[in-house]
Amino acid sequence: MSFQEKLEKNVWGLIFIVAIVVSIGGIVEIVPLYYLDNTIEKLSKEEDGIRPYTALEQEGRDIYVREGCYLCHSQMIRPFRDEKERYGHYSLAAESKFDHPFQWGSKRTGPDLARVGGKYSDEWQIQHLKAPRSLVPESVMPGYPFLAENLIDHSLTEKKLRALAAVGVPYSDADFASATEQVKGKTEMDAMVAYLQVLGTMVKFQEGKDYRE
Repeated sequence: MSFQEKLEKNVWGLIFIVAIVVSIGGIVEIVPLYYLDNTIEKLSKEEDGIRPYTALEQEGRDIYVREGCYLCHSQMIRPFRDEKERYGHYSLAAESKFDHPFQWGSKRTGPDLARVGGKYSDEWQIQHLKAPRSLVPESVMPGYPFLAENLIDHSLTEKKLRALAAVGVPYSDADFASATEQVKGKTEMDAMVAYLQVLGTMVKFQEGKDYRE
């Protein structure tokens, strides 16, 4: 009996070999990211406006994740002509360096939202979240009118920022001190719109520059 035949009949041996192969593949793909200079793109001072989310934006991001918006919307534009013509400049890894977890994804039941910030007014976003088909008749997105009625639990906001700071997001003592006041009395709709309106707006792209170099 050959080694392959023995392996196919021994489930634990097969699991062991598969684990080794997957581990090697993972190491080959992941380890280089820690020492390659272009893993995260270098931006000039004029281009780099990347910052941590404000307290209100972060609360909006948490609601975005809670409601499963990432299951239908990606936040990663690929570096292909049709992608860029439809959505804008392709996404940079640097733009997500403060995201925990990042929302790249690949599912596009709805459009990619990586550059949605500033594309529509706050009023449009609010109406779209309340009743999507009132603005986009062919939309299959559910409505979220309750966001306008729910107040943010401001007692947790500072704790959220401190938890993010523990994993490397550069929040300051001033950010912690002002976090509660920034969101006190705000609705979940306010927070969601604040988050959507900041997406893709932090980097000031130079036309024609290839950030992959």
